[in-house]
Amino acid sequence: MWCLELLLPLLLIIHNADSQWNVWVPRDITAMTNSCVVIPCTFMYPSSIRPYRGIHGIWYYGQPYPQLFPPVVFKTRTEVVHESYKGRTKLLGDLNQRNCTLLIGNIGAEHSGRYYFRADLGGANIYTYPDFAELKVLDQPSIDVPEEIVSDENLELTCYVPDNCPDMTPEIQWMYTDYLPDPEFSSDYVEEGNTAVMSSTLAFVPRPMHNGQLLGCRVYYPNTTLVYERLISLDIKYAPRSVWVNVSSEVMEGSSVTLHCEVDSNPPPRISWMFGEQELLWDTASNVSLFLDDVTPQNEGIYTCVGDNGFGAMNTSMYLSVRYPPREPVVNESMTVLEGSSLALHCSTQGNPAPTLTWLKDGELVGTITADELSVLEVIEVTPQGDGQYRCLAENEHGRASSSFNITVEYAPVLLEESKCTVVREGVQCVCMATGNPEPIIEFYLADLNITINETDNRYNFYMHTDGHMSTGMIKLREKGERVNNGGPAVNVHCSISNVYGRQSVLLELQQEKKYMMAVIVGTIGGVAVIAFIIAAVRYVGQNNKKENGNPRQDVVLENPALFYSAVKKDKQNLRKKVLKTELLGSKFNSILEETTGEDGDFQPVGPMAGLERQELNYASLEFIGVRPREGAPGRGDDGGNYMEIKAK
Repeated sequence: MWCLELLLPLLLIIHNADSQWNVWVPRDITAMTNSCVVIPCTFMYPSSIRPYRGIHGIWYYGQPYPQLFPPVVFKTRTEVVHESYKGRTKLLGDLNQRNCTLLIGNIGAEHSGRYYFRADLGGANIYTYPDFAELKVLDQPSIDVPEEIVSDENLELTCYVPDNCPDMTPEIQWMYTDYLPDPEFSSDYVEEGNTAVMSSTLAFVPRPMHNGQLLGCRVYYPNTTLVYERLISLDIKYAPRSVWVNVSSEVMEGSSVTLHCEVDSNPPPRISWMFGEQELLWDTASNVSLFLDDVTPQNEGIYTCVGDNGFGAMNTSMYLSVRYPPREPVVNESMTVLEGSSLALHCSTQGNPAPTLTWLKDGELVGTITADELSVLEVIEVTPQGDGQYRCLAENEHGRASSSFNITVEYAPVLLEESKCTVVREGVQCVCMATGNPEPIIEFYLADLNITINETDNRYNFYMHTDGHMSTGMIKLREKGERVNNGGPAVNVHCSISNVYGRQSVLLELQQEKKYMMAVIVGTIGGVAVIAFIIAAVRYVGQNNKKENGNPRQDVVLENPALFYSAVKKDKQNLRKKVLKTELLGSKFNSILEETTGEDGDFQPVGPMAGLERQELNYASLEFIGVRPREGAPGRGDDGGNYMEIKAK
C-alpha cells in the first residue's frame, strides 16, 4: 500500500500528459540478500487503445526482447516463470490502474541485474518498454567514506542500508568505536525515486593513532536471523609525526658508517638526507639509509633527515664526529730577532679529539700545555738564552705530530769574567772572552804604548777563536819591560769587543797565576821523589854488581846534586805546565798555556784552540853535576860517565 500511495501524485501528472508508450521504474534499486525488494512501476500506453480483454503484463530479466528468450520473472496469464524466480515474485500493482509494481522475495546475489516490463493490451498492442530498473543485491551495508581522511579534521562516516522490503525494517549499529575520541551518532531516512534508504552517521576527529584502525557497521532485521556487517580500515592522512635517525656517533677516519632515517607519516614521505645545504640522497619511502665510505674529517658535521608528504614536514638531525690523529702543526717560520724583543709563537693543528699542544725548546718543556687546536707561546723580552730550536708537539689518543723552527737571538757583545791578564814566567799573558751574536771581534789595546793588537807580529803573539756565539782572543807580551815594585811586568792592557749592535772596552785585571806556582811546587816535590827513587835504584843495582864481581860494596856519594827538568815535548825539549779550562754556556773551552825555557820559545795554543790533546809524560832526563864515586869504584865508560838516563813510558 505504501508504494501505491507514493505513486498517486505521479499518476495524476502522467494522466494529464499526452498518452504514449512509456514506463517509469527506478533506474537503481538495492536490497539485502535473503530479504525482499519492491520495484515500483507505472506504465502508459496511447489513449487511443482500448484494452478489450484487460491488460496483461510480463517482467523480463536481462533483455527486453522476447525473441531473445530472456528469463521470465513474472507473467499474469500463467505462472510459467524462470526457475530462479518460482515462488519469489508477486505483482503488487493493478495493471488496469497502470501500476506494474513487482515484489521479489528471498532474493540472492544471482537476482542482481536489469528488469524490463512488457504490457499486453490485446491483439497487436503489445509493447516492451526499453527503460529498466537495475537491481543490486547487497551482502553487506554500504559505508560512505570520504576520499581523503585527514588527521585532526572532522570526519563523518555514513552507513547505508536499503529499506525496500515492506515486511522487514532494518536497524543499524556501529562497531569498534570504543577507541574513538568522543564519537557522535545520528540516523536518517531518505526516499528517492520510490526507493528508501536508511542511514546512520558516525562523527569524530581522527588522530594519527587511528590510522589503520577498524570500524564496522552492522545491520540486522528484528525478529529474523539476518545480520549484515561491513568493516573498513581507516586511512588517516597525517604529516610526519616522528623522524628517527641514528644517535650522534663517532667513527674513525677511513672507516665506513651508515646513517638510518625512519619517518612515521601517511602517506609515505619524500625522505631527504641533508648535509648542511647539500642534499645527499632522497627517496619516497618510510625509511632511507645513507652510506658513507672512507670517511674523512670533511665528512664531520650535522646530518639532517627531512620527511615531507604534502600534509606537512618534519626533520631530525644528528652529529657525525670523525676521530683522527693530529695533523702536522703549522708554526712560525724560523726567525732572527734582537735581544729584548717580544715574540708571539703560534702553533695550530687539527685533530679529534682536540689535541694537547706542548712547547719544547731544545727538547725541554717551556710554556704551558694547551688542550686545543691553537696555542700561542709569548716570549717577553727575549734573552740570548732564548736562542735555539722550538718545537710544537700535538698529541691525542690516536697519534702525534710535531713541527719545529729556530729562533736566532742577536745581541750586543758581553765580556765574560774569565777575561784577565796573568803573570807567567816570560811576561804577561792576556785572555779576552766575549759572547755575542754576531760573534764579537776582539782587539787588544796597549795604552802605555798606544798600540792596537789584532794580529801576530814579531813582538806579540795574537790568537782569536770563535765557537758558536763566543769569541776568545789571546796575546802574550814577551817584552821584559819595566819592573814594578812587586817584581812583575808593568801592563796596561785593554780588551775591545764589538759587533753590529755595540762595542765596549775594558781594562783587563792582572792576576798572579796560582796554577803556575802550584805546578812549580808540585813539580819540585815530584822531582825530589823521583831523585830518591833513582838513588835507591842506583844503590840496588850497585849492590847487585858488587855481589856479582866479588867486590865490596861502594856507595855513590852525591855532592851538591843539581836537578834539572825540562818541559816534555815530542822533541824532548819543553814541558807544558799549565792548563786553563773555561766553561761558558754549557761548552768547555780548554787551552794549555805553554811557558818556554828559552828566550826564543814561542807560545803555542793547544787544546780546542789548536786542536791538540793534552800529552802524557813520555820522557824525563836527570843530570847529576859533580857526582864523584867512592874510592875503588869502577868507572862508567871512558869519559867517567856523569849521568844516568831513566825512561818511563
